[in-house]
Amino acid sequence: MATKIPVGILGATGIVGQRFVQMLEHHPWFEIAWLAASDRSERRLYSEAARWRMKTALPGRVAEMRLSPAKPDGAPHVIFAALDASVAAELEPQFAEAGCCVVSNSSALRMQADVPLVIPEVNADHIKLLDCQGWRRKSGGFVVTNPNCSATGLVLALAPLEVSFGIETVFAVTMQAVSGAGYPGVASLDILGNVIPYIAKEEEKMEEETCKLLGRLDGAKIAPANITMSAHCNRVAVEDGHTESVSVKLKRKVGTEQIIATWNKFRSVPQELRLPSAPEQPVRYLGSPDRPQPRFDVDGDGGMAASVGRLRPCGVFDWKFTVLSHNTIRGAAGAALLNAELLKVKGYLG
Repeated sequence: MATKIPVGILGATGIVGQRFVQMLEHHPWFEIAWLAASDRSERRLYSEAARWRMKTALPGRVAEMRLSPAKPDGAPHVIFAALDASVAAELEPQFAEAGCCVVSNSSALRMQADVPLVIPEVNADHIKLLDCQGWRRKSGGFVVTNPNCSATGLVLALAPLEVSFGIETVFAVTMQAVSGAGYPGVASLDILGNVIPYIAKEEEKMEEETCKLLGRLDGAKIAPANITMSAHCNRVAVEDGHTESVSVKLKRKVGTEQIIATWNKFRSVPQELRLPSAPEQPVRYLGSPDRPQPRFDVDGDGGMAASVGRLRPCGVFDWKFTVLSHNTIRGAAGAALLNAELLKVKGYLG
């Protein structure tokens, strides 16, 4: 693009906000023009307000930007939101009402009937819900969301199976990285040498969002997929990467090679459109019996691919396998960025 689209980041100093900064530094379509965070950060330089936790250097141009008040006045047309749910529930509608295109990572509005919850490889057509949003009809603004970080990897693995064979039941146990709790996250004395078998509202999000994501667009609403879903969510002492042990019951009897081939050949709208952040292979099967592992596999395709392995028969359902995805890239900032690219190509960003 000859001229990049100016974008803003709400919640710019947090871990997901920092990931947005990192991923947008060299983006071919978007350029950071505005940053906002909490009241205590207003007017401060970004380098002073943010405790930079990424493994790449803080971009010099962004370091010298001053944080604006978290209000629509003066904000660019396109906003990436990385807010806590309680704050997002108040602020995101304000920006949408003011005519902003809000691409959100928050859970606050995901299950609202007229808000698209989107993984572009899975349900790109759900963005048509925007035409039913009151904000869009009134001001031209809207809100689009990406899923919970643990639901994202799971659904990327499930979607090819649902399309090819149909799914009746899903049972998932997660082992979720500490970066999913933000910064400073979980205290070291709580997590080192330990597993915490509770993450507030995480299991409910996984169960509800999975069925909405795999559901069908029916006019002005989404008809959820008729899948029985149960999730157990655990926090573990891993820096980045959510690992999930999954069992599924399919509607058709199939063999091992059919399932693996279905994952490996899976391509969809982002790959067809060659969106800048789209992984070349969104789901990749690893044949080694001890993979995927966060240490070795979490950064696959820039952190935007889901890695699947250990496919084998299940004594309770039909099949069981392991899936790994990067929680702050594919499960957060990268997911929202890919949604924004889809919106741009489809003409929703103006």
